[in-house]
Amino acid sequence: MGKKKKYKLKTHKATAKRFRLTGSGKLVRTKGGKSHLRRRKSKRTKAQLDGMLEVTTRGDKKRVKQLAPYLKKYKANPRGR
Repeated sequence: MGKKKKYKLKTHKATAKRFRLTGSGKLVRTKGGKSHLRRRKSKRTKAQLDGMLEVTTRGDKKRVKQLAPYLKKYKANPRGR
């Protein structure tokens, strides 16, 4: 008999665009609230929105891994700026 066929998993594209892995393997995401209504925000608040946040919750990491199983390091998705 032949080998059992392995199926490819589909990547959830919205998840792949929102998260990325750093070189050390940390899962990071961008912050929300950056798209509009920025005129009323202070410069300090707007500057803080530029950074990336590490995803630390175990459940969130597991969910992202399920939705984007082939998420690679250094992928050209959310950047710091």
